[in-house]
Amino acid sequence: MTRKYVVLTALLLTAVACGSDSSPTAPGQPGPSGATITILANGTLSPAQVEITVGQSVTFVNQDSRNHQMSADPHPSHADCPQIQVLTTPGQTKSSNALPVAKVCGLHDHLDPSNVNLLGRVTVR
Repeated sequence: MTRKYVVLTALLLTAVACGSDSSPTAPGQPGPSGATITILANGTLSPAQVEITVGQSVTFVNQDSRNHQMSADPHPSHADCPQIQVLTTPGQTKSSNALPVAKVCGLHDHLDPSNVNLLGRVTVR
């Protein structure tokens, strides 16, 4: 019976190790945070423009009283930087996926795309 538990433990550890790709440029995975954008209680971004390096993520902190979905331009396709699709609830902090290419990514709140107070820019170098 002990052998059974040893084999089961080994299988579980193997499964966990195989599923924990921490590579900053893995598709669909956050990288190390290169910058933080805070959605303030008054519904504005601080700062509205940040710079990160290739392979990093942007962290979003929602201090507002409503949900925000920070997304890349253009609305509604978000095709310029699809790694930026971050839905946050009030009080929540979340990161985008790693940005793999040097470029400039416009930002907007997908839930309120015409709100100029929620427009921003991420420059990936």
